[in-house]
Amino acid sequence: MATETRGPQGFEAALARNPEAVAEFTQRKSPVQRARQLLHQTPSLVPLIVLVVSISVFGALLGQKFFSAFTLTLILQQVAIVGIVGAAQSLVVLTAGIDLSVGAIMVLSSVIMGQFTFRYGIPAPLSVLCGLAAGAAIGFVNGTLVARMKLPPFIVTLGMWQIVLATNFLYSANETIRAQDISAKAPILQFFGNTFRIGADEAGRGGAVFTYGAVLLIVLVLLIAYVLRQTAWGRHVYAVGDDPDAAELAGVQTRKVLVTVYTLSGLICALAGWVMIGRLGSVSPTAGQFANIESITAVVIGGISLFGGRGSVLGMLFGALIVGVFSLGLKLMGTDPQWTYLLIGVLIIAAVAVDQWIRKAAA
Repeated sequence: MATETRGPQGFEAALARNPEAVAEFTQRKSPVQRARQLLHQTPSLVPLIVLVVSISVFGALLGQKFFSAFTLTLILQQVAIVGIVGAAQSLVVLTAGIDLSVGAIMVLSSVIMGQFTFRYGIPAPLSVLCGLAAGAAIGFVNGTLVARMKLPPFIVTLGMWQIVLATNFLYSANETIRAQDISAKAPILQFFGNTFRIGADEAGRGGAVFTYGAVLLIVLVLLIAYVLRQTAWGRHVYAVGDDPDAAELAGVQTRKVLVTVYTLSGLICALAGWVMIGRLGSVSPTAGQFANIESITAVVIGGISLFGGRGSVLGMLFGALIVGVFSLGLKLMGTDPQWTYLLIGVLIIAAVAVDQWIRKAAA
C-alpha cells in the first residue's frame, strides 16, 4: 500500500528557512481593551476627563459667570482643606486600608494649636508644632494597631475617630476662639487664609485669587505624587496595597511601611487643621465634621482603588475639584443643594464601577 507524504506545514517551512527564528504569538486587542489597559496604567485619566467636561459644561451654561479666573480659583480655595485631607486618605487607601479618623485628627490638631496659644500662653509657632506632633502621634497609634496587632483599619480608625472626637470636645469645652482674637494675638494661625492675586487690574480687582492654603495643596499633592512614583518608599506603598504577602517575600518591611503611612497621614491631617484655621479665621471644635466622608469621596472619584495598589494622588485632586465644580456650578444655577449630593452619589458609584471594569485589565 502506498503511503501518502505531506509537505511541511507553514511553521515547519519557516523554521527550515530560518532555524534561528523564534515563534511569536500576537493577540490583537480591541479598542475597548486598549482603552481599559490605558486607564489601568493611568488611573488619573478618567477623573481628569470628567473634570474638563464638567468645567466645559458649566462654562457653556453659565458663561463668564462661571468660566472666569476668579471663579475657578475660588473652587481651588474651597477644596483646599478636603484636598489636603484627601492626600492623607490617599496614602492609606493605596495600602488597601481606610482612615475614618482623618477629620477628627484635623479638628483636634487645630484645637490644640488654638488652646495652647490662648489658654497656656505658648508662642503660636510652638503651638503649631505641638498640633502637628499630636496629629502625627495619633496616626502612629493607628499604624501600630493596624501593622503590629493586625487589626482591621476600618475598626481601628472608627474607634480612633470616636476617641479623638470626644477628646476634642472634652478638651476644648466646646469653646470657639474668635477670629478677632487670633488676628490680634496669633496671626500666624491664620497664615494659610491669606490671599494674593495674579492678573489683577490697576485697581486690584479681578484676576485669579489664591490662598496660601490652596498653594500648599498643590505643592503637597505634587510632592506626594513624586515620592510615590520616584522613591523606593513610594513603590513599597503600592506593593503593600497590591499584595502584602508578596511584598514581604520580596523584602519589603510591610509593617514599617504601614506605620509610616498612617503617621504621615496624621501629620498631613494636622497640617489641614492649620489650613482650616486660616480658612475659617477661627478655631472651632465643631468644624470639619464630615472631612472623613469628603476625603473618601475625593479619593474614590479620583480613581484610587479601594482595594489598594492602584491610583494616583493627582487623581484625588481631580476628584476633589470635580466635587467643587459641581457644588459651585449648581449653586450658581440656583438649584436645590440636594442635587449636588445626588450627583456626587452617582459619581461615587460610577467611579467604583469603572474601577472594577479597569481592574479586569490586570486579570
